[in-house]
Amino acid sequence: MGLGAVVALVFLKKKKSVLKTQDGWWGVGACPQGPEDDSIRPFKVETTPKEIEDLHRRLDQTRSFPSLEDSQFNYGFNSKYLEKVVSYWRNAFNWQKQVDKLNRYPHFKTKIEGIDIHYVHVKPKNLAEGTRALPLMMIHGWPGSFYEFYGIIPLLTEPSNPDDITFEVICPSIPGYGFSEAPHKKGFDGVCAAHIFNKLMKRLGFNQYYVQGGDWGSLISTNMAQLDPNAVKGLHINFAPPGQAGLRMMLSIFFGRRFPKLFGFTEHDVKRLFPTMEKLVIDSIRESGYMHIQSTKPDTAGRGLNDSPVGLAAYILEKFSTWTDPEFKKLEDGGLERKFSLEDLLTNVMIYWTSGCIISSMRFYKENFSKGLNQPHAKLPVYVPTAVASFPNEVMHSPKLWVTQKYHNLKTYTPMARGGHFAAMEEPQLLAEDVQNFVKIVEKRKKK
Repeated sequence: MGLGAVVALVFLKKKKSVLKTQDGWWGVGACPQGPEDDSIRPFKVETTPKEIEDLHRRLDQTRSFPSLEDSQFNYGFNSKYLEKVVSYWRNAFNWQKQVDKLNRYPHFKTKIEGIDIHYVHVKPKNLAEGTRALPLMMIHGWPGSFYEFYGIIPLLTEPSNPDDITFEVICPSIPGYGFSEAPHKKGFDGVCAAHIFNKLMKRLGFNQYYVQGGDWGSLISTNMAQLDPNAVKGLHINFAPPGQAGLRMMLSIFFGRRFPKLFGFTEHDVKRLFPTMEKLVIDSIRESGYMHIQSTKPDTAGRGLNDSPVGLAAYILEKFSTWTDPEFKKLEDGGLERKFSLEDLLTNVMIYWTSGCIISSMRFYKENFSKGLNQPHAKLPVYVPTAVASFPNEVMHSPKLWVTQKYHNLKTYTPMARGGHFAAMEEPQLLAEDVQNFVKIVEKRKKK
């Protein structure tokens, strides 16, 4: 009996829990009877002269307001630089040209659980005979879009190195973002999005696949792995915020500055974590005001942004400054054009503007945080092979010790050479290399 008890304990300890969820209905009204329409429809991004005329009229009628002297980006988007952005947007930016660029890759829509899901699906053009492309879903966050991945897609689908893996890339728009339909009912959170995206991959014919994400994309891809670990062959994320504080994490907070090697902390870890009150509390409060608004009353703040393209641009682009490098707050132009072009930045803004999705995108915060921080997925470990690309200027930093508390099968943890929150858009080459390295390990093409 004693031996049996020991065996039972070992078995129970090794049993890996799977996140549970149910099919939802997010469409208008009641769920209709009968099977769901699972057809896949081609989609094209389009614009009209009327749409552009309306944008120009609103840009012309914007009301400016002066920034404080010597304030740079410390109070938010600097008004003087915003005037330059608006002038470029009004006089030089060519939305039709960018629409053509967006349509460079094939777009599709399909209805899942009552709402249209938009995605970009890029297959390799020149696949060598005898080889196969591995399916990879890449998921954006807020205030980004599928367009963030346009720089990395060719690096993954048409790699220049013959030893690299060739991927078939699927980039969906989170429901309520871009050209995916917004849920019509309350409660659509990351787990719901993960369930829909797993369904999407199955509908595309993939039984096993890789997923990658940053920001909300990291949560959704993590939830995908928790919901269906047999389908998600590997998980790669470039945003891994600290999870629930366990004993090791608390000990590292109390003693990590004095004994960094005891917890495997690097110099960069120490720099990002200590002094604890300043780095983990004050800095977080300073940069999370938007999150409190969007987690409580998204429709109120969003209404003004939905009416004003200039307000929308300021609200979105400020994040592309501060979240790329916190030191950019000290610059009059927020350092925006040091890492991005205004053309690319405004293309992302235009996806929000033309689709009218800013309010529904902000609601995603309320749906995720209003249920509390102790949801089942927050307590459940991830057992699928995982990789974390830790970019030095990421908004929230998690050392390897903290990451392993959540991700129990961590294959790689890479301190990246440079970059911030919008890694795929800012440093596509670095991110692509890390994805390649990780997938080669999982596919046993490379030793860990």
